[in-house]
Amino acid sequence: MWQGIWKRLGFIKKPRINTKRKDPSTLSGVAVSIGELIALKAAIRGISLTSALVKNSSFTGAHASRFRGRGMDYQESRAYQPGDDVRSMDWRVTARAGHPYVKMYEEERERPVMLLIDLNPGMFFGTRGAFKSVQAARLAALIAWAGVANGDRIGALVFNGRHQEVPPSGGAKGALRLFRLLMAATDPVKGMQSALELSGNADRPGLDSALKRCRRVAKPGSLIFILSDFYTVTEETSAQLLKLRQHNDVVAIQLIDPIEVSPPPAGVYGVSDGQQVAIIDTRSGKQRMRYEQWCAEHDSTVSEVMRKRAIPLLRVSTADDAAMALRRFMANPNNGTTVRGRVAA
Repeated sequence: MWQGIWKRLGFIKKPRINTKRKDPSTLSGVAVSIGELIALKAAIRGISLTSALVKNSSFTGAHASRFRGRGMDYQESRAYQPGDDVRSMDWRVTARAGHPYVKMYEEERERPVMLLIDLNPGMFFGTRGAFKSVQAARLAALIAWAGVANGDRIGALVFNGRHQEVPPSGGAKGALRLFRLLMAATDPVKGMQSALELSGNADRPGLDSALKRCRRVAKPGSLIFILSDFYTVTEETSAQLLKLRQHNDVVAIQLIDPIEVSPPPAGVYGVSDGQQVAIIDTRSGKQRMRYEQWCAEHDSTVSEVMRKRAIPLLRVSTADDAAMALRRFMANPNNGTTVRGRVAA
């Protein structure tokens, strides 16, 4: 990802070099542990996946929110009775029987909450607070614990060069399965290496592929959170989001770093994507302007895609308090509204 950005911005590229690195697992904010993700259970107070907004869907369920609520399973068909919702007509049975029938549904006891977590190489990056991958894992843990508290089933689809899935399951056991996957997938050495191995493969699973996969595995009525930096958003992404949004509630969480909002102080900086290194020179006012313009255009593109698909968008910085940002957002997840977390200067 960063190679293309450097090229467009005109930064100098240099050949790949080998450097000795410290063990990243010893650095705070670079890796997550099971203990850290479990401890976030204490931070979910005030974070509700059933925010008190008027429902805008024909689905019924136990959730008094703008979200669809718990899914519905087909049970049987019966003869139409005056007052039945015509949207529940069973047209196949009606055609065979010669008189109208309607479908009867049984409400599920638990609603699936699915997490799509993008761990492309660019997510293993951060200048303040934590890596974007770590912040994504924290947000996923908070959402999982909030779902567990609400009696929902928790599942996940992680993609970092390949798809890894956790089928939806209830209770703390389901959350712990997710945490084990997150700890392995966000490992700054093994996780990023896995992503880098297939980064040049055009057929590697990416956001569009993950959205297609999610449409196949997510039951209608699911609440789906997409956590990504969205640097690979395309027209195809928009089309896949539309299809996913037709039968599910979707929330987008964009992970950003303060350096992706504005360039660092004037100076010369060495950067690497794990394979190559480059030099960023922010002493030039023209370069700084191009940098800020490119970042603003990217944010605008992501916002417009989500607005067109009526998907709430939360931007969370690597320097933000993840629980506070999520709590504030879930209290008012208005369609088409971008809620930006506090981005540290």
